[in-house]
Amino acid sequence: MDQITIREPVVQTQPVKATARGVDVYYADNHAIKNVDIDILDKTVTAFIGPSGCGKSTFLRCLNRMNDTIDICRVTGDILLDGEDIYHRSVDPALLRARVGMVFQKPNPFPKSVYDNVAYGPRIHGLAANKAELDNIVEASLRGASLWEEAKDRLDQPGTGLSGGQQQRLCIARAIATAPEVLLMDEPCSALDPIATARIEELIDELRQNFAIVIVTHSMQQAARVSQKTAFFHLGDMVEYGETTAMFTNPEDKRTQDYITGRFG
Repeated sequence: MDQITIREPVVQTQPVKATARGVDVYYADNHAIKNVDIDILDKTVTAFIGPSGCGKSTFLRCLNRMNDTIDICRVTGDILLDGEDIYHRSVDPALLRARVGMVFQKPNPFPKSVYDNVAYGPRIHGLAANKAELDNIVEASLRGASLWEEAKDRLDQPGTGLSGGQQQRLCIARAIATAPEVLLMDEPCSALDPIATARIEELIDELRQNFAIVIVTHSMQQAARVSQKTAFFHLGDMVEYGETTAMFTNPEDKRTQDYITGRFG
């Protein structure tokens, strides 16, 4: 098994940004997530790890109500963002997703120009009063995604014409253009080559200065490199959650130990 490089632990404890208590998820009669309790810290990268089908992506999608789009899916329990129940009937899921952005496994730029990909969210949410303000948001978002220097002369060209790694950074720029508070990433590097993956990992480390980031990853090495907190999921249970360093060096649960040492996966 590859050597896992452990990041130094975070010295300062950040405030809690999102909280889940007693969360269960059902797909029809299938009990996919079972009684999950977790606090997601602000300005911290939290990694969800575990074998395929363990529920980590399902739980991630609870945090911005993406599971609402699945008819047979039912979520129970409480999920709070800054103390507000995100499943309360008064919460507009579209507005919630502006606050909780998401980057998916495969780069999925819109069939629009680079500029319009990034400007889409700010336009529909009325975040810019005029073209100059929109220009500033687009530039700031592309800079925030470390893409401005590569894309500034291609703003009117299709986003789909960028390389895979650039497309994923464009999707990150699109996600942060609405000034979200939380950024969800569902295996954002799984379709990328090692060089593009390294760029995204560096970017994640920069972005955590401004966002709470939750990343689902199939790579324990990646979780160790980019995160400060890690949650291990297995068969719908969140088995263990804590400091990434402790998780990889001294896990409390034998299932975590077995997974990390490659006994199953």
